[in-house]
Amino acid sequence: MIEDLLAYGWWVGAIGIVLGFVALVKGADWLVDGASAIAKQFGISDLVIGLTVVAFGTSMPEFVVNMVSVAEGSTDLAITNILGSNIINTFVILGLTALVYPIVSQKRSRDFDIPLSIIAGVLVLIFVTVQLPFGETEKGIGRIGGVVLLAMFCYFLYNTFRHAKDHPEEEPTPDPSLKGGEISVRRALCLVLGGLVGLVVGGEMIVKSAVDIAMRCGVSEAIIGLTIVALGTSLPELATSVIAAAKHNSDIALGNVFGSNIFNVFFVLAMSATVHPLPAYEGIELDAVMVALGSVIVWMAVKTNHERKIQRWAGALLLLVYAGYLTYRLISL
Repeated sequence: MIEDLLAYGWWVGAIGIVLGFVALVKGADWLVDGASAIAKQFGISDLVIGLTVVAFGTSMPEFVVNMVSVAEGSTDLAITNILGSNIINTFVILGLTALVYPIVSQKRSRDFDIPLSIIAGVLVLIFVTVQLPFGETEKGIGRIGGVVLLAMFCYFLYNTFRHAKDHPEEEPTPDPSLKGGEISVRRALCLVLGGLVGLVVGGEMIVKSAVDIAMRCGVSEAIIGLTIVALGTSLPELATSVIAAAKHNSDIALGNVFGSNIFNVFFVLAMSATVHPLPAYEGIELDAVMVALGSVIVWMAVKTNHERKIQRWAGALLLLVYAGYLTYRLISL
């Protein structure tokens, strides 16, 4: 009888996570469409919309899950959601995408985005292994660490807008899905409101269901965050990148992945830490190393060939390294 109840509770939690992800992804989609339409009404360019509204929108699932996790006191879930998402973005999404079709790298990604993503992993590793002399009571990402990460985010935004201003010829083709001029202000506001509701409801369902599964199965919140939650919040990027690769447009994958990784650490994780200090958990050092290692492997892969591509062998290497890492984390429970 007890086993039946536990099994029932596990499936209820799993269904809750799935429904939460549906609400989360749809909410982010509505929010981006509505906010983009409002921006269009005020004559804001497609480039600025892409660098702000769309970029923030694609990070909203991670952001909402983290804010709810912090509010619920599930700090392990808040950190692992970000580290796990970045690990999956780099090793799994880029790995699978490169296997489908080699990924072309842009100069900005090679010279700025990838190195900055390496720095993100190194900073997290420093924060969780060294107790900083700024009144912090334990190792982890405290409020001071959060402020440092936010400062890096401001630098990222400044550099991004400066680059866009200096290279207007690189302005991307407007996304046909963002029909800003075809949506009325009233409908746009409804989309924004509906998107926010979907994000909040979805985030609440995911966190509560993930914590419930962890408690019933005797698995730590950290493992749930690194696997189920992280994979779920990365599904939009995974689908977009693989489909783009199948259409031989894999060059967009690299910018999307590392842009998302930078937003995740320097904005989402930083905001979470400033709201509530995030103490280190067992195994966090390895997770932080993996965040930096993935970027190092990609950077070396594009720097060591004249075509500046992530070739299929590099994609296979990324997937193999991730498989080894995940196996080690699971057997070390």
